This record gives sequence, C-alpha cells and structure tokens, in this order.
Amino acid sequence: MTNATVLIVEDELTIAELLVMALSDGGYRVVLAANGRRALELLSNGLLPDLIITDFMMPVLDGVGFIQAVQQNETQRGIPFIIISSIPEDAVRSRVHGYAGFVRKPFRLATVMQLVTNVLARSSSPTCC
Repeated sequence: MTNATVLIVEDELTIAELLVMALSDGGYRVVLAANGRRALELLSNGLLPDLIITDFMMPVLDGVGFIQAVQQNETQRGIPFIIISSIPEDAVRSRVHGYAGFVRKPFRLATVMQLVTNVLARSSSPTCC
C-alpha cells in the first residue's frame, strides 16, 4: 500500500529520524510523535494513520498506556500496531495484546520495512465470509 500514513511514536531521536527517512523514501506519509501523549493529541485532532509504529518504553505515556488508549477508542481501534523495543517480546506480550508485529532493538531497517509492508497488506485486504 503506497501513500499510506504511518505514525511513529518514538522518544529516541536517532531511531525516530531513521524510521522517518526510510519510510518517507519508501513512499509513506510519516507523522512523528515523541511520546504516547503527543501521539494521542495527534489522533484526537483527526489524524487517522494506516499504521502505528510505537516504542514500548517512553517517558510521559509509555507504549502500554498509548496502545490501550487507542484500542479503547472506537474510531482508532482498528489501526494496526508494530511495537519496537529493546526488551524481549515475551515481556511485551505479557502487558499488551492485539499488536500486529514486534521488532527488537537494535533492528535491521530492512526487517522493519518488510514488516510494515506485510502489516499494511494484511490490514488492507478484504475480510472474507
């Protein structure tokens, strides 16, 4: 899916900039928020991204609180999430459910880009039956 909008929620500037550049170069519209609270503000102001990539551990509002807030919002709950974190996925999975993908830091950019493509393809395919 080209022209898809991706919201990146990441407090580490170097990682955020890397993701913004790679996704922009890949043809995606990219919006950046430094923490979960800022991302919720963007969403409440009408942003409806096709995908959210969020860090798990952030100041102000962490990934858990952010994801739970989005999943409780009727308009936003269908947006798929990719979680990126330096902690193992088992620890993430014990606190958050319903995410579409996980990437462990440090990551290969090609891995993230392929996961973005796969998640967007799954979320845009029609459901059957």
